[in-house]
Amino acid sequence: MHTDSSSAKPPVESFEAIIVGGGMVGTALCALLAQAGMQVALVEAQPAPLSLDDANATLPTPRVSALTPVSQRLLTHLGAWPVMQKTRVTPYQGMQVWDAEGSGEIAFSADEAGVAVLGHIVENAVTLAALNRQVLNHSNVTAFFGVSLAALQRPTDSASQHSASGHWLVLDDERQLYAPLIVAADGAHSVLREMAGIEVASDDMQQDAVVTTVHCAKPHGGKARQAFIDGRPLAFLPLTVEGDDRYCSIVWSTTPTHAAELSELSQEALGAALGEAFDHRLGEVTACDKAHRFPLVQRHARHYVQPHFALVGDAAHNIHPLAGQGVNLGLMDAAVLAEEVVHAWQRGAPWGELSTLKRYERRRRFDNSAMLGLMKAFKVLFGSHDPGLTLARNLGMSGMNQLVPLKRVLMRQATGERGRLPLSCR
Repeated sequence: MHTDSSSAKPPVESFEAIIVGGGMVGTALCALLAQAGMQVALVEAQPAPLSLDDANATLPTPRVSALTPVSQRLLTHLGAWPVMQKTRVTPYQGMQVWDAEGSGEIAFSADEAGVAVLGHIVENAVTLAALNRQVLNHSNVTAFFGVSLAALQRPTDSASQHSASGHWLVLDDERQLYAPLIVAADGAHSVLREMAGIEVASDDMQQDAVVTTVHCAKPHGGKARQAFIDGRPLAFLPLTVEGDDRYCSIVWSTTPTHAAELSELSQEALGAALGEAFDHRLGEVTACDKAHRFPLVQRHARHYVQPHFALVGDAAHNIHPLAGQGVNLGLMDAAVLAEEVVHAWQRGAPWGELSTLKRYERRRRFDNSAMLGLMKAFKVLFGSHDPGLTLARNLGMSGMNQLVPLKRVLMRQATGERGRLPLSCR
C-alpha cells in the first residue's frame, strides 16, 4: 500500500475496484477485495487514517456499535478482531428491555440462545483503526486520503484510452481514477450516490440521538439495557475500561428539544438526569463527557446498483440506532458484495456488470428493508400513548419473556444469523 497525496497528476490510474469512503464498511470491503487479490483504490476525504494510538484513548469515544457474532466472524476473517481485542471490546451475555410506562419487561440471555455471547460493544474508532491496520499495509491497496470528488464520469462522458467498460472518478486535485467497479461507501449523505443520480426515500424519525459515556456506581455485569421512556429509547450499553466494568455508552433517542436541553447540561447535571431517567438501575451515574447529538433520519436508496456502480452501508440505507444494527447491516453488505464480485473476477467474468451487481442487491435488499420496517414499527408501538396499545405492548413483552423457543428465534435474528451468509461470515 502507499498513501498518495502528491501533486503529480498522471492521466489515469487504473484499478479493478475503487471504493469511496474509508469508514468501517468501505474499509472492510476494501480488505475483502484486496485479500482476494484485486487491485483496489480507497478514496477518503479525511486527511489521514485513524490509528490504533488514536483509538486507544483513556476514555471510550462516544460512538459505539453492538457488533453481532456474525460481524465478529467477518472481522476475524479479515484479521482485525484480534487487534480489536487487544484494544477494547466488551462482550455482553444478556439484554434487558422494559417499558418505563408500564410493567412490560423482556430479558434475553446468551445461554437461552445457545451462544457464548449475544455480541460485543465496540467503539467505532477501535473497529476502524483495526481495519486500517489490515488494509493500509496491503500491497493491493492504494489509498488516497484528504481528497474530495469533483466528478463521476461514465464511458459516454469522455473519450479514454480504456476500451473496457467502467467509470472514472475525477478528484479535486484533478487526478483521474478508473475501474470497472466503483462503490459508494461515503455515508448517509453520500456525494457519490448523488453524482450517480440514485434517489433516496427518507423518513424523518423526529428524534435526535444523544450519545455520551458514563461511569455507574454498579457494574453492568455484561448486560445491555434499554428502557422505553415515553417512546424514547434510552440504552445503557456495557463498556469495560482497564478492567473496570462500571462504564456504559449511552444512546438516548429523544425529541430534538430534549436532546438540545441534554447537550447544554453540565456533566454533573447530565449524569443526574441519566440516572433518574434510568430509575437508578445501575446506581448513581457520572457523565464522563458532555452529550453529543445528531438527528435521526431513516433512508433507503431506491436501488443499490447501476452498471459498474454499487452502494453499501449508510450510502444504501440509514437506520434508527434502536437495535444497534446499522454497522452490522453495512458489514454484511460489504461481505455479500465482495463475495459476488470476487466470484465473477476469479472466473474471468465482468465483475462490474449489472448482472453481477444485481445478485448482491437481491441478497441484501430484503434484509435491509425488513430491519428498516421493524425499527419504524417499534417507534410507532412504543411512541403511542393509546391506553389499549400501551396495555398490549406490556402484556406482549411480559408474555414473550416466558416463551423461550420464540425468544431463541428472535435472538438468532438479532445475532445476525439470517439468510444465506457469505463464506467470510460463517
